[in-house]
Parts: sequence; structure tokens; C-alpha cells
Amino acid sequence: MTIDTFHCSMCGRRIKVQTRADLPIFDPGTGFGICKNCVKNIYHWIEDEESKRGGRSSKKGFYATLGNLLEKNKPHVIKAYLDEFIIMQDRAKKILSVAAYNHYKRMKYELDNRGSDDEIEKSNVIILGPTGCGKTAMLSHLSKLLDIPFAVTDASSLTEAGFVGSDVEVAVRNLYYAAGKDIEKTEHGIIYLDEFDKIARKSGENNSITADPGHEGVQQGLLKMLEGSFVEFTERGQRKHPEAPTIKVNTKNILFIVGGAFVGIEKVVEQRIKKGDAAIGFGSEVPSKEDTDKKFNELIHQVRPEDLMKYGIIPEIIGRLPVICTLETLDEDALLRILTEPKNAPVKQYEKLLAMDNVKLEFEEAALRAVAKMAIERKTGARSLKGIIEDVMLEVMFDIPKTNEPRRVVITEACIKGEEQPKIFPVDEINLSKESA
Repeated sequence: MTIDTFHCSMCGRRIKVQTRADLPIFDPGTGFGICKNCVKNIYHWIEDEESKRGGRSSKKGFYATLGNLLEKNKPHVIKAYLDEFIIMQDRAKKILSVAAYNHYKRMKYELDNRGSDDEIEKSNVIILGPTGCGKTAMLSHLSKLLDIPFAVTDASSLTEAGFVGSDVEVAVRNLYYAAGKDIEKTEHGIIYLDEFDKIARKSGENNSITADPGHEGVQQGLLKMLEGSFVEFTERGQRKHPEAPTIKVNTKNILFIVGGAFVGIEKVVEQRIKKGDAAIGFGSEVPSKEDTDKKFNELIHQVRPEDLMKYGIIPEIIGRLPVICTLETLDEDALLRILTEPKNAPVKQYEKLLAMDNVKLEFEEAALRAVAKMAIERKTGARSLKGIIEDVMLEVMFDIPKTNEPRRVVITEACIKGEEQPKIFPVDEINLSKESA
């Protein structure tokens, strides 16, 4: 092939031809040629048409494992797995377990009934809960159990076309890279749009004096993607322009979960309830922290679509998010359990780290409770637990590797409060690495 540049006969894009792969179809006599991007699009179109007619599809690899996936991951099995990592939030775990199971049942139904006009609509999820209550952690563990790609995108970074920022397609691009650039895996993954409440339109209750870079437009841009459509995006780092090669992904079988703290949503629910029942009241006394959390937990579980609309989420988006999942505020006892009980509990992580240096780590009960209280004061939930311990353990973890002698480190309440350094005691000949194993 002797040409250096060429205009594709199908898309008209001007491309620089360096190898045969850049222009896989070319007739020197007529000058007719098709670029590799158009060849890919034709291939995907043929795949979709064969799938609709009940013909052979390259997705058979995934569909062959779909039955086994459903058999092994019934809702009660999914919840039992999440229980190993997530404390409390039983209602949310049940909702997500059923949502994931039904999502893959829907795909199996469409496979078994290819060519039929009968189909089950997609059930995307909106998840609401305070900061640090376990939203992202729950979804991350869910994706590991199902062994499917999972990507988190910050919805507040998305902007309407024409504004400086990320386009809505970046969410699918993030999933594409999480799937190892495998389009088939991408098309069956989970996308979590975090901070979704930050793109509520200003006409809602979530008004702000800051600039609003087309947040209602962002919601409009997400509509087709949530419902299921082909999304085109460029490689990471490439600017979007007519001559840039694109990747096309069908979002029909991608489970979308959007979530955020939705600060103030409980007040919207309370106003609705009071309108419906004038007898409801909470008195004029200043409520305690426990009463405030209890009241929040009661109200958050009563969120309805109309509350989300009043908050600033457009009705079209709410219609594509039929499953509402709510999480509760974590109290001191819950944070105490999070520190020690889950498989990946922060205390267990530090015990394993120090055991590798032949050191046994011990936390006093009062110290753990002090960590939980400090997290509540910071209003960051479970998210700050590890950071608090990290600050306390810094000097110890710096000094410990200087020698490999068996030792014991005790963390007291005074250590957490910064009043004293962790205490290090010598230990008789033991092999803590074997003991921990």
C-alpha cells in the first residue's frame, strides 16, 4: 500500500495510513476504502442483527456462564457475602442483592427469547446514604463476588457539552478500562455514579450559590445511557474530534447505580409527611445526636420519587432509576464493629502488617471506642476510621522495622487522643508470623 493519507469512503474521515491495519479494505483501482473504525462498527452491527435473529453471537462466552452465575449467586448468597464485609445496612444489602440477581435474570431471559418483542425493562438503582455509610464499599464487594468489571465515576465532574469538564461518556470509558479494554466484559459490568446529588438542578431544593455548569443538561445527557444505547468515546487522553478513532459500547446490559449523600433529603420527606398528616410533630426541644440519627434513619427509608424530584432530579432520570436503596447513619456501636468484625476490618489489616515484622498488635476496648467517637465528630462515618489509626500508628510503623525481635504493641485510649505514644513491650521467643497464619 503506497498511500499516506486517505478519506474513508464510508465515514469520510481523513486518516494517516501507516500499516495495512489502518485501512483493512482498499481497492487501488477504484480508490474505494474503509477505515478500521468503520469495519469495527460494521462487525458490531452484524453481531447485533444475528443476536436479534437468534443466530450465533460472539457474546456466547458470557452467555454460556450466565446460567452458572445465576445458580451460584442467589440473593441470599449475595447478602451473606456482603455481610462478611459490611456492618448493618441489611435492607440496602437485600435491595442490591435482588437488583443484581434480577439484572442477570433479565439478560438470560432476553437470551432465551431472542427474536421476540417481549423484554424485561432494566432496573437501575439510586442509592442514598450519608458519607461513610458503606455505599461504594458495598458495590465494590458486589462486583468482586460476581467477577464483573466495576467502575466508579464522580458525577460532579461531569458537565454538559460546551462546558469545560468531562462528558457523560467518561463513565463508560472508565468501565472499559476497568474491564481491561474488553468490550464484551464492559457491556456486562456495573457503573457507579458517585456524588449524583451534586448534579441536581437548581430549581430543586438543593440550591447553591456556586456556578451550575449545566447540571440539568448532565442529567439529560445520561438519559439514553441509563436506558441502553450505543456510546462512543475516544481513547483516554485523546481529544474528541471528527478524525479521532472511537470505541463503541452498548450500555443495554450495563447496570447503572447512582448514589450520593443527598444532604437535606430527609427534610423534604418530613415536609411531605407533615402535609399528609398534620398531627405529626417532633416537639420544640433541641434533639440529641442519637435522636437526630434515629429521626434521619426513619425518614430516609421513606424517600419516594416525588421527593427526589423536589430535590432537583429530573423526572425522566427518576423513571430510569426505579429501585431506591437507602442506607442508615452509622452510630458508635456500628463503627466499633466495623473496626474489628469484617474480613477487611482496619484493625485486622494493621495486625497482619505488624505480624510480618514479628510484632503482635493489641487495641484496648476504650481505644477502639475513642476511634469510633472521633469518626463521628469528623462526620465522615467509616471512611475516616483507617486514617485515624494510621495517624496513631505512624511512629510505631516507622520504628518497628529497625529490628526483627518479637514485640507487643498496645494501643490505649490516651494514644488515640494524642496524649501518649503507643507502648512497645518485649515478647518471649515466638514467631508471630506463623501464629497469625
